[in-house]
Amino acid sequence: MTSPALHLDRVSLTLDGNAGPVAILHEVSLSIAAGETVGIVGPSGSGKSSLLMLMGGLERISSGRIAAFGQDYAAMDEDALARFRRDKMGVVFQSFHLIPTMTALENVAVPLELAGAGDAFERARGALEGVGLGARVDHYPAQMSGGEQQRVALARATVPGPSILLADEPTGNLDGKTGEAIVDLLFSLRERAGERTTLVLVTHDETLARRCDRVLRMTDGRLVADVRGEAA
Repeated sequence: MTSPALHLDRVSLTLDGNAGPVAILHEVSLSIAAGETVGIVGPSGSGKSSLLMLMGGLERISSGRIAAFGQDYAAMDEDALARFRRDKMGVVFQSFHLIPTMTALENVAVPLELAGAGDAFERARGALEGVGLGARVDHYPAQMSGGEQQRVALARATVPGPSILLADEPTGNLDGKTGEAIVDLLFSLRERAGERTTLVLVTHDETLARRCDRVLRMTDGRLVADVRGEAA
């Protein structure tokens, strides 16, 4: 039996706050199959972005179990988890997280260089051409619009061919028209990557979430609904 791309079993997250411990997530359980597209929605503070960070191994759970392709995160130290994330995952953030002192080409090449790819810059150039930025490879983030920066971020996240693509409010800092273009590009890149690429998308936009196979709804740190989307 094939292991799910992501499996969470009674996952909880508690963080230290100024007034003491703050419970962020409460015993969330779910499985996401390889190749599935999943949208996560909910009001601000519902825990949806925190859930995505746990899926990416960017935050450690307080209790429960989380695994990707059968690999238990708890069995990996920080270095092993970073290597697993490098080899298996691509992450897109709301705030782009580009390195300001690097050109678009250098930003996209970073994950390939870290993986030891000898053709890192050639592949990075191809990825930028694939998102319509072939003429901007030598430009720095400050020389690009928000939409262009997010295109660079998408190219960087997808160029290694990740098995899991995580996107946290990728249109949150963009105007409506630009956001729609980025979403179309996100789904297009996922399709180009292959049907086995799993996409998990955190968004406040219900219409966008319904483009996925499944829609998960979070409220007060709990998973309260799991319904079929329009792509199912």
